[in-house]
Formats: sequence, structure tokens, C-alpha cells
Amino acid sequence: MIDPAKLRRAFGQFATGVTIVTALDAEGAPVGVTASSFNTVSLQPALVLWSIARSAYSFAAFASAPHFAVHVLDASQRRLSDRFARASSDKFAGLSMRKGEGGVPLLETVSTVFECETAHRYDGGDHLILVGKVLNLRLPEAPGEPLLFHRGRYAAVEAAEDVLNG
Repeated sequence: MIDPAKLRRAFGQFATGVTIVTALDAEGAPVGVTASSFNTVSLQPALVLWSIARSAYSFAAFASAPHFAVHVLDASQRRLSDRFARASSDKFAGLSMRKGEGGVPLLETVSTVFECETAHRYDGGDHLILVGKVLNLRLPEAPGEPLLFHRGRYAAVEAAEDVLNG
């Protein structure tokens, strides 16, 4: 058996982008969570995936939601990421929003957003893997630097040297 702490450190070696995923719960209230498990699946059809821990505060809402939206954060949105990373019911207080596909809350301050219909749900051990069919998307005119997560904390993009041309 692999030591969970060692496995977590190993997973942390892979830098990921940071997203906020939103949906509506069974009563129609907005829910949201910070997630770094977002990935593309397919261009045709347009599919994305992300996963949520079964222990998450909003797990039940996402497990049954017919729609969700993935908001890709930029480096200036660390505070927003922190806000949605906490277990809380007032994450949306004071935020500018509009309704997307299926009534899902869309955060106006986030430039890149994928509006999805839940297409598949897969068992992923202590997580649930959600695959969404992209119905709409929003792109920024001038994208900023991405908000990254690496080795258990936020990270920044650093210009890499061109090793081939030395």
C-alpha cells in the first residue's frame, strides 16, 4: 500500500491550474468549490472533466447537478480561490453573477468559463469524476497569467530558458 502522505507529495509535483466550479443544489441554491482537478477530454464532442472529494461540503449538490460551470482563474484571483476553498454556505455573498446554462451561477469577474451539462459520472475512489459536455464558453480578449497550484501552494509562471537553443 502506498503511503497517502507520500502520494499527496508526489501528486503535488504536477503543477495544475486553479478553477472554481459552480452549480445549483437540489433546492436551487448556488454552490461552488475550488478545484485543481480540471482537464480537457475531447474536442469533438467538446468534453471536460473534474473531480470532487466525496468528503467535500458540497459533494451531494455536485453529485446530482445536471449542469455545472468551470471558471478558470488567473493569477490575480487568489483571494477568490481561497474563498471557494473553504467549507461555507456564503461563498457568493457580494459577488457579481449571472445565470448560465441550467441556471448555474457564473462569476462575472472570471474571464474564462465553461458552461457544461453533466454527461457522465464515474467512481474515482475517494472522489467522484464528473464529465461535462461544454454547451457555452467565455474567453478573455487578453488573457492574464494563470493561477497555478504546485507542491501544496500557489505558484507563478516563470519564463523558461530555451534549453535547445541555449
